[in-house]
Amino acid sequence: MSRRPDAAPPASVRLAEIDELEVAIDKLVAGGEGIARLDGIPIFVPRAAPGDRLRVRLTERKPDYARAEIVEILEPGPGRRPDPYPALSATGLCDLQHLDDDLQSRARAQAVCETLVRMGGITLPADLSVITGEPWHYRLRTELTTERNDKGEVFVGYQARASNRLIPVQECALLVPELEALLAVIPRLLGDDPPRRIDLAAGDDGQVTVAPVIEGLPHGEVTTAVATTAGEITYAYDARCFFQGHRGLLPRLVETAVGPWTGKSAYDLYAGVGLFALPLAKRYGHVVAVEADRIAVRYARNNARRNKLTNVESFPSALETWIGRLPYETDRVIVDPPRAGLSQRVRAVLCERPPARLTYVSCHPATLARDLRQLTKSFTIESLALLDLFPQTGHMEAVVQLVRNAD
Repeated sequence: MSRRPDAAPPASVRLAEIDELEVAIDKLVAGGEGIARLDGIPIFVPRAAPGDRLRVRLTERKPDYARAEIVEILEPGPGRRPDPYPALSATGLCDLQHLDDDLQSRARAQAVCETLVRMGGITLPADLSVITGEPWHYRLRTELTTERNDKGEVFVGYQARASNRLIPVQECALLVPELEALLAVIPRLLGDDPPRRIDLAAGDDGQVTVAPVIEGLPHGEVTTAVATTAGEITYAYDARCFFQGHRGLLPRLVETAVGPWTGKSAYDLYAGVGLFALPLAKRYGHVVAVEADRIAVRYARNNARRNKLTNVESFPSALETWIGRLPYETDRVIVDPPRAGLSQRVRAVLCERPPARLTYVSCHPATLARDLRQLTKSFTIESLALLDLFPQTGHMEAVVQLVRNAD
C-alpha cells in the first residue's frame, strides 16, 4: 500500500533531510552517551547530560538510529557542570567530566541495569549495590600515543574522541600523581624514533614502570598490596600486564568478586597476574588460573610464590583451547573476560559443566547481557554489584554472582 500524499514521512526519511535539530536528552545509555528521540528513533549524543535541551548536528544516520554532536547547550540539565579539566575534553578519556560525580555513578548504574534487562532478559536481584571511590587521581595504568611532527618534535598524549588525531597532554587528573608526573618528562626522552604506544603502570610507594624500555625512565616490576579479609596479598606486575586500574577500589573489587565462600577447587579464567586467583587460594584447597598472556602467567606464578601460596596452578593458554579441561562438579569459577565477553564455546562448557558458583566480572554491559542470557539456563543470579572503577568515563564494572540451578 502506498503512502498517502499528505502523510508525514517516516522519521528515518526525515533524518536524511536534517542537518541540525533541537533535542531533549532523556537519560544516559551504557557507554555514557545521552539519548534523545525523533518520532521514536534514538539519537545518541556524546557529552550530553540528562535533562539537557540541545541543538545538535547529525554525524551518522542509520535506518533505526542516529548520532549527533552538540552545537549549542540551550538549557543545561540538572547535574551538568563546567568541565573540571577542559584540556581533557577533546580526548576520549573524560567523556563524563561534565556531570557531577554522584550523578555519573547513578546514571551509569541505571544504564547498565537497563542494558542487562533489555538485552539479557534477566530479572535484577534485589540486593544490587553500587560501590564508588575517588573520582580523580585514581588510575594505576594508562596507554599513551606518540607523534613526531615535520620539525622533529615529539608529542605524547591521547587520541581525540572518534579520531586518530593526537591531543598532547602534560597533565591528566585521572592518573595517580606519580604517573601524571611522567607526562611532562617522557617527550624529551624519546629520541628520534619514538614507539607509537607507551604503557605506564604504578604500584605502591611511588613506584612506576614504563614499556617499552626508554632510557631515563623506570622499567621492570612494581608491587601493589591489597588488604582482604583473608589477609594482605602483594601483587607484582609491569606496564605490559593488564591490572585493574582504580587504586582505591582494588580491595573492594577483590572482596566483592571472591567473597566469603570456601571449597575444594576453584578456577580463575582470564586470570591475569592472579588478582582473584591468589585470594581464592586462601579459601579453596586447589586453584587453577588460566591466562593467555605468558608474561602475566609468569607474574602470576611468581606472585603465588611471593605470597607463599602453594596451591595455585597457572596455565599459559587461550581459554577457548583450555576450557574443555574444566571438570564437572567443581566448586567455583571466576571469569573476567575482555570487552568481547565469553566466546560461544566457553559459555557452552560452563552451561554443560556448571560449577556450584560462577562469578562473572565484566566491564561491558552489552556482552555481559548476551552471556547471561545463555548462562541463566544453568544458573540463577544471586547478586549484582556495580563498581565505579572508571570515573569520568562511560564505563562501569559489574560483578555478578550466580549459583548452579538445582537439578
